Amino acid sequence: MAYRIISAAEAASYVKHGMNIALSGFTPAGVPKEVTPEIAHIAEAEHAAGRPYQIGVFTGASTGESTDGILSRVHAIRYRAPYTTNKDFRTAVNNGEIAYNDLQLSQMAQELRYGFMGKVDIAIIEACDITEDGKVYLTAAGGISPTACRLADKIIIELNSLYGTRPKGLHDVYELADPPYRREIPIYKPSDRIGTPYMQIDPKKVIGIVEAHRPDEARAFTAPDEISDKIGHNVADFLINDMKRGIIPSTFLPLQSGVGNVANAVLAALGSDPGVPAFEMYTEVIQDSVIKLIREGHCKFGSTCSLTVSNECLQGIYDDIDFFKDKLVLRQSEVSNSPEIARRLGVIAMNTALEADIYGNVNSTHVGGIKMMNGIGGSGDFTRNGYISIFSCPSVAKEGKISAIVPFVSHVDHNEHSVNVIITEQGIADLRGKSPVERSKTIIENCAHPDYKQLLWDYLKMCQKGQTPHNLHAAFGMHTALTKKGDMRLTDWSEYL
Repeated sequence: MAYRIISAAEAASYVKHGMNIALSGFTPAGVPKEVTPEIAHIAEAEHAAGRPYQIGVFTGASTGESTDGILSRVHAIRYRAPYTTNKDFRTAVNNGEIAYNDLQLSQMAQELRYGFMGKVDIAIIEACDITEDGKVYLTAAGGISPTACRLADKIIIELNSLYGTRPKGLHDVYELADPPYRREIPIYKPSDRIGTPYMQIDPKKVIGIVEAHRPDEARAFTAPDEISDKIGHNVADFLINDMKRGIIPSTFLPLQSGVGNVANAVLAALGSDPGVPAFEMYTEVIQDSVIKLIREGHCKFGSTCSLTVSNECLQGIYDDIDFFKDKLVLRQSEVSNSPEIARRLGVIAMNTALEADIYGNVNSTHVGGIKMMNGIGGSGDFTRNGYISIFSCPSVAKEGKISAIVPFVSHVDHNEHSVNVIITEQGIADLRGKSPVERSKTIIENCAHPDYKQLLWDYLKMCQKGQTPHNLHAAFGMHTALTKKGDMRLTDWSEYL
């Protein structure tokens, strides 16, 4: 081939202090893993010599240890967007060491194109194949790769041979035009393909190919426990009841699901319930539970941005690629998370909350309203535009010291106007068609843990009357009790009278 094979160290040497790099992938799936550790080595050497070295990092979503982890520990990241899950990165962000821009994932590629975050100097892309005329076949995720490569001055390809060329054919690469020339995205069912199976780049931009043979740094999720199982069954019961009432069509509607143990439990419950017909997914990530449902025939098709699965599950997909090629499609994040498509298809959005308040506002990102957990991810893309928007979470955390249902959320990611349903292991709060006062009573009665139910009723009684009753002096009383006494159950409302 015309492209030059270079070492990861040589590739990293092109990344200079003050540059912005853009990476392929979405979650750890499809993220480059050879060049970024070498960038970290450069940062360490430069810092040891007393010279500055920091870069901006643009991604599709979270990455993994070989990017967010190692670069954070050597203080190599100045700016980063959007979503992340790495513990070391989170610590650096909450210590004020990294300028972290938490974006809705559907917006990342277009905000780069609009110039909101500066130029892209170098794109580093993981691929399973590349042709001499610039056709690049991506691996396990779509992310922002086409936009990153079009905007970048230079491109580095990590050619990962671990799975050979078996990922070819899973992708549907389609980049949106910018206003005022943007047209509708012509997807009318989850299985529609509108682009190409490869990403077309300018071959002249490629400064080298780095050979790789490494698996994705997949995150393990614990098995569902009794509480997450109960939440899952509550979600399934709610959807089945809506279908029986004719609110959800008898053919069902496409599902979107977030990441994590609760999300896996919800999908497992839906797949095992005979009242739920075989369904399709139009979502941002597909986890192991969905692959199992596809194999069993409970899920007919999965449209996603990323195969966020265990390495064993991914190997199984590639081993049975002939089976999966007409049951899966991988898209770019601005398509997989498109508000336009979510609303057109009638996607049922199912996401998780850190906390929800008695009026339906949801905090999904900040612990105590201050410390970043991971980020909003794509939950807002689907919540605001879903046919039904559901948030679920356990009613308590930290051995009951923290209630997930509070008078007023300490940080708002999804406001009451976008949230239709809140579900905990305690029950279901259907907020549709209800006034704020009606919502508050429904949430307290159905979703709050018994240890906190009376505390929340007492708060409601002491609120100043209005369209949305609150006692602003006491609204964060439960959070204050946690900070001062280590337990929200020790809240004393008399302090606020």
